[in-house]
Amino acid sequence: MAKRLFDLLVASLALLLLAPLLLAVALLIRLDSPGPVFFRQQRVGRHGVPFSIHKFRTMRVEAPLQGLPLTVGADPRITRVGGFLRRTRIDELPQLIDVLAGSMSLVGPRPEVPRYVAHYPAELRERALSVRPGITDPASLAHIDEAALLARAADPEQEYIQRILPAKLRHAVDYAESATLVTDLGVLARTLLALLRQVFSRGTT
Repeated sequence: MAKRLFDLLVASLALLLLAPLLLAVALLIRLDSPGPVFFRQQRVGRHGVPFSIHKFRTMRVEAPLQGLPLTVGADPRITRVGGFLRRTRIDELPQLIDVLAGSMSLVGPRPEVPRYVAHYPAELRERALSVRPGITDPASLAHIDEAALLARAADPEQEYIQRILPAKLRHAVDYAESATLVTDLGVLARTLLALLRQVFSRGTT
């Protein structure tokens, strides 16, 4: 109950304070490339219930027809504005709407597409999906350079399924079994620090 109240309070306040930024980003997306402002995709949520996740669109409209549901290196499907939104994680901010709706939490295992949830071992699936998925989690921090790693793989999807996905799944199970509001606050703080490091390191290179 405390976690849900915290989610509602922070998500509501964040949407209110960030409204000018969100409107500016929406305008930039519309000016940068044709298509909708938001990208919606089916993900697997708590107890395996599917839901539609919201993100700012960072790829061309036809991107889903041109490749895997993975971002590999400097993906040519990404728009000019989309590259910045991804680097700063601003593209994830519309998921605050999903938090208010109850489909997601601020912190929790990142929701996967059904294509990759199908690879979860049966003995871990229920445990990993026992909590609401989140905007950030320990696995996201551990694999913050995922796109670059996949770019170096001969077969990016197999690299994801065989190496990265099992590691993320272990993180998800650990989170589901041991997370508290205090540990969530720690993950949020580490996420903000990681984003700041990424932004400033890009700015100095």
